[in-house]
Amino acid sequence: MAELPRPFRVRSDGVALAGERAGAGPAVVLLHGLTATRRYVLMGSRLLERSGYEVVAYDARGHGRSAPADEPSAYAYEQLARDLVAVLDGLGLERAILAGASMGAHTALRAALTAPERVIALGLITPAYEPAAAAGTPELDGWRALAEGLRRDGVEGFVRAYDFSTVPERWRETVERVISQRLSAHEHPQAVADALEVVPRSRPFATMADLAAVEVPAVVVGSRDDADPGHPLALAERYAAALPGAQLVVEAPDSSPIAWQGGRLSRVLAELARRAGAAAAGHT
Repeated sequence: MAELPRPFRVRSDGVALAGERAGAGPAVVLLHGLTATRRYVLMGSRLLERSGYEVVAYDARGHGRSAPADEPSAYAYEQLARDLVAVLDGLGLERAILAGASMGAHTALRAALTAPERVIALGLITPAYEPAAAAGTPELDGWRALAEGLRRDGVEGFVRAYDFSTVPERWRETVERVISQRLSAHEHPQAVADALEVVPRSRPFATMADLAAVEVPAVVVGSRDDADPGHPLALAERYAAALPGAQLVVEAPDSSPIAWQGGRLSRVLAELARRAGAAAAGHT
């Protein structure tokens, strides 16, 4: 019988972060994407726990059951990476495997660059941050529209502001349903709107060349553009090329993205952990 997750709360810069941990062994810390919650990394899969790892997942500040930041501007990657280190400290974890999706991937990279001694390996799932993108691009205007829609009319306003024309027809119903479900899980939707204004404008690192300093094993999980155009495959390929110890993993053509399949993603992360020798490294 699977062990029930053990809830925890950790404070970081005065913000109460809500999370849970389950299993025993080397720690794998999950970091979700913007507007998501901790449920939306492994999608409920318990494979890692059954494979001998402790899985730690928490809601980013302002998301899910975590408290909002004290200031509407305090959702930048600097704060998000400090929150991650605060979670490691609060749980007594000297080092961990970090596995993050989109915003969570960028947060994990920021932590690997600023606190490399805390990181065993990196699982970067559908990264979206493009260092060369200029401020004021149409993508940033889109994020602002989503924030305004959420503030004004809640989940329905966000969905109305979302540009579903970029989503292939066969995935559109699924994407709309998941967006509505995960937005309904937030206790502080106005804080999520604040994060929508800040996170896309924040810079977890300056240039792709900065990633050459990351020395731990890594896997980059990309998605093909026909299913997930918001996370370009070409960008995932650039991350994998820039990280010295990285492998790129992508779903087969005409298949559902690995990032949407908790079991398959868990197997990718378990293989990363084995490659990093995590079973013999740094567990407390």
